[in-house]
Amino acid sequence: MPPPSLITQTTYAELLERSAAAAFRETFPEDGAFTSKLIKGRRYWYFQSSTGKGRSQRYVGPETRELLDRIHHHKEARDDEHERRALVSTLIRSFNLPRPIPEIGDTVAALAKAGVFRLRGVLVGTVAYQTYSAMLGCRLPASILQTGDIDIAQFRNVSIAMKDQIPPILDVLKTVDGTFRAVPHSSDNRRSTSYMAKSGLRIDFLMPNEGPDDEAPQSLPALQTDAQPLRFLDYLIHEPEAAVILHNAGIYVHVPAPERYAVHKLIIAQRRPTGLAKRDKDIRQVEALLEVLTQKRPHELKSAWNEAYRRGKAWRELMIITLVAIAPRSRDALLKLIEQPRRFLPELRLEFGERQPRYEFDRDVVVFMAKDVGGDVHCEISREALEDHFGGDGLDREGRVELFRKNRSKIEHMVHTKYLSWPVEEPGVVLIKTNDVPRLLNK
Repeated sequence: MPPPSLITQTTYAELLERSAAAAFRETFPEDGAFTSKLIKGRRYWYFQSSTGKGRSQRYVGPETRELLDRIHHHKEARDDEHERRALVSTLIRSFNLPRPIPEIGDTVAALAKAGVFRLRGVLVGTVAYQTYSAMLGCRLPASILQTGDIDIAQFRNVSIAMKDQIPPILDVLKTVDGTFRAVPHSSDNRRSTSYMAKSGLRIDFLMPNEGPDDEAPQSLPALQTDAQPLRFLDYLIHEPEAAVILHNAGIYVHVPAPERYAVHKLIIAQRRPTGLAKRDKDIRQVEALLEVLTQKRPHELKSAWNEAYRRGKAWRELMIITLVAIAPRSRDALLKLIEQPRRFLPELRLEFGERQPRYEFDRDVVVFMAKDVGGDVHCEISREALEDHFGGDGLDREGRVELFRKNRSKIEHMVHTKYLSWPVEEPGVVLIKTNDVPRLLNK
């Protein structure tokens, strides 16, 4: 039996808070002081400490209630690595939540310790996706959790503005694996946005491309590396969330909000070549997240969808094309949330084959299957509808199935009309009820 979602999320919430405090304590020792600056109307905090060369200043972050509380209790924090390891073990062993392979975990830990996430770097891609199981209190399909890459993104203007930096990124990576090397960029072999170890593990650094399309790498001063500009990335990493990678005592990171991750995958899936494994993986991740988010974060998902949809025609077209292609249950859950009928997706059609109908006694319906481009759709007509409109009084189960066969063409026409034009009642299912028939027969 899967663990209750509330227990999983409570355990994870405790780990997240402990990991945040541990990362804060490790980054800012007791022999220093916090100071703030007002920049363009917003207050930012820094940590000042003395060194052999004078005073140094490190970036802490924008002022929030949580940050002020953490500063207030800074000197009271205690080392609780043992407790954090126990929480990580519980989430992995008792709740069967995913963890990264050790090589990825060790590398992300080194990046975190160096200050990548303190300096507002955001972990994106499948390693970020792995954190959503614990964050949302669910088990996402294992087949779409595996990866051999680590992707880190940062806004370039943020990287410039902080006036703080980590050691050179290659130096950080070599503390984990001495075989890491910089990969020359295809457009300029003097610059590198990617780093690769002999094992094949690859680290890619990304930044939003908010102007004209330009593939030329640009520098991220805070992370001491170049980065690849990518379209749509600004949407993904806007207002990221804190998360914990389930490795050792937990690694405190920042990841995209899961609802933004889902909508972003709807967009970029269509920009990958057809048949590419990454495109299929994008679609499977969208399907899994939509089913969870429509239940656990409906308001956030709807807001994320609306924001992207308002970005312009190109964004809308990409979102809709991918939405057509995903599994009907996941797609319908989103359509119901945004209050759109299935005809909102112009390429959507139902096709009825010759698969045999059956009678479901528990629900008193004849079930028959159809398909759309995303997969199977369960179609049903109730016993009452058959009795009231097709002369099914007094028939047993076999008789009702035979009555359906005699009127199959008419019933399929009603299903197709309701499927496309009416509001979504149940994701992945179309049920013809007795009150529906008069309206549908006239269409």
